[in-house]
Amino acid sequence: MKNKTQIGIALGLMCIVLTGGISVQLKTIKEATKAVGSSLVESELKEEVLRWKEDYENIYEELENKELELEKARQESTRENGRLKELQQELDETNRLLGLTEVTGEGIVLTVKDNDGTTLKELGLDLNQALVHDEDLRQLVNELKNSGAEAISINGQRIMSTTAINCSGAVVTINNIKINSPFEIRAIGNVYSLGGIKRPGGYLSLMEDEGIIATFDSSNNITIPKYTGVNSPKYMINAE
Repeated sequence: MKNKTQIGIALGLMCIVLTGGISVQLKTIKEATKAVGSSLVESELKEEVLRWKEDYENIYEELENKELELEKARQESTRENGRLKELQQELDETNRLLGLTEVTGEGIVLTVKDNDGTTLKELGLDLNQALVHDEDLRQLVNELKNSGAEAISINGQRIMSTTAINCSGAVVTINNIKINSPFEIRAIGNVYSLGGIKRPGGYLSLMEDEGIIATFDSSNNITIPKYTGVNSPKYMINAE
C-alpha cells in the first residue's frame, strides 16, 4: 500500500514537472513566433519604404527632365516671339509706307473750293477758271510731295503712287470715288516745308488769282486715313 502511494506521488510530481515544462516550451515558442513575426513585418516595411523611395527618385528625375524641357521650350518661344515681333514691326513699317495704315503727325490742311460766282464779274474772271479741276489737284499734290509730304489725302481719300485723279464734268474722281468741292487736302510732313505751297507765284497763288477760294492751316496732330481700295498689279512680278 505504501509503495502505491509513493508511486502515485511520483507520477503526480512528474505530471507537474511535465506540465510546467510544456508551459515553458509553449511560452518560448510563442515568444519566438512573435519575434519572427515582428521581424517579418519590419522586413516588409523596409522593403515598402525602399520601393517608395525608388519610385520617388524616379518621379523626381522625370520631373527634373520635364522642367528642363519646359525651360528649353520657353527659351525657344522667347526667341520665336522676338523674331515674330521683329517681323510684325517690319510689316507695320511697310504698311505705313504703302499707305495701308492710318497715320498721324504734324502737317497742314489746305482747303480749296469753287468760287460761287458772286465776285467773278467784278474781277472780270471766267466762271470755268474759278472751278477746281483735276489738274489743279494733281499740281497741288505734286508740290506737296516735292516739299517732303510723307502722306496725303483729299476728302478722306489716301493718295497712293497708283492713285488717279480724274475729272468728269464738275465731279472729280479719286481712287474711283466721286468727290465734290470743297476739297480738303491733308499732308503730313515738315510744316515749314509744306507751308511753301502758299508762296507768291506758286500754283496755289495762281489758282487764287483766277478766283478759286483757298484756306490754309497747320497743326501738330494731322490724321490721314489708310488706303481702302484694292491694289492688284497686273503685269509686274518678282525678279529672279
